[in-house]
Amino acid sequence: MRRRLFVLPAARDDIAAAANWYNASRSGLGATFLNSIDELLRRIAEAPQQFPEVQPDVRRGLAGRFPYGVYFLATEKRVDVLAVIHLHRDPETWKRGR
Repeated sequence: MRRRLFVLPAARDDIAAAANWYNASRSGLGATFLNSIDELLRRIAEAPQQFPEVQPDVRRGLAGRFPYGVYFLATEKRVDVLAVIHLHRDPETWKRGR
């Protein structure tokens, strides 16, 4: 069952900042990053339990070729994306409001 997906504003900002950085690095790479995130979000909405819990009730999906983790909460009907963080950053960053 596909759940409703809600990307919180902080997570949207994370995604936009990363896409901008990748575009500045190489033209078109930001779009590739966004496609990777979109695919991951689709998978998360369809089956959030396939992703490991990193703390009680919070799961993380990895963005394939990009070193980013998507942190989210899932219930039977919805998924709330909390943050999209580069894996070399402190993983606790999303808890502190960055």
